Amino acid sequence: MTDQLTYPDVVQLAVPFFIVAILIELVWIAFKGRGGRYETRDAVTSLIMGAGNVASGIILGFIAWGFFMVLWQITPLDLGTGWWVVVICFVLDDLRYYWVHRFGHRIRWVWASHVNHHSSQHYNLTTALRQTWTGTFTFMMVVRAPLILLGFHPAMVLFCGGLNLIYQFWIHTEAIKRLPRWFEAVMNTPSHHRAHHGRNARYLDCNYAGVLIIWDKMFGTFVPEQDDDKVDYGLVHNLGTFNPLRVAFHEWIGIYRDMTQPGLSLRERLMYAVAPPGWCHDGSRKSSEELKQAHLDRNPEDKGGVGFT
Repeated sequence: MTDQLTYPDVVQLAVPFFIVAILIELVWIAFKGRGGRYETRDAVTSLIMGAGNVASGIILGFIAWGFFMVLWQITPLDLGTGWWVVVICFVLDDLRYYWVHRFGHRIRWVWASHVNHHSSQHYNLTTALRQTWTGTFTFMMVVRAPLILLGFHPAMVLFCGGLNLIYQFWIHTEAIKRLPRWFEAVMNTPSHHRAHHGRNARYLDCNYAGVLIIWDKMFGTFVPEQDDDKVDYGLVHNLGTFNPLRVAFHEWIGIYRDMTQPGLSLRERLMYAVAPPGWCHDGSRKSSEELKQAHLDRNPEDKGGVGFT
């Protein structure tokens, strides 16, 4: 087996590109007067969240790597390092990303880590850098286990994951409206991802793709951006703060408070961690399905429309 395989850290190598792209977007918006907007405190919060994500990866990355290498030692399979192996690994890892992302919106424990990425009420390239500090604690690393057990080296899997993240950077913009129809049909694009970041009832829990939007079309979660329903960015209940510590940890604190309420059954306490965000034992909050239904109750003409099937 190839135990010492290494690949470059493509995300770190892409940092200069990220910076240049953000500056270009800023200049474009300033001169054109369209294509999004920047709010200084919001952008700084996103940049701090990105730096914290890098730091947490350095501090805690050994946990996932150690887990992957244990799997690598026990699997009898080794697919090697051919270019076609990397391509297959990239596609399968993109499918892995789809499901991790979907879990991140449907399991509150995972949402507690992912929610910070959706906490900005603006949509620009700095939003792409608003990443989690607590991903290790979701244990979503286990979703990569099948790839390694199938014979893809852990270094290759992480390399493909890095390429996936780099791709997703550029789709966090309003400066690009829609791309050619063939590209929109197959690839994740700014238009598709804008819908994903919407708090509108129509756009809740849609477009989980990383690179290939075909996964959403295959699994019934695709909702195209609608010109007559402008995306309203942020959370159903926005935080109203630029404090990065609150952005990073507020949902974990919320889970703790909910689970430790007096008088709950063991099942109710568990549900506060594993049920979809918005679930509550007394019906005082609404899940995404309930929010969609509430919208349809107010707007019955939307029933059966895009995002409400």
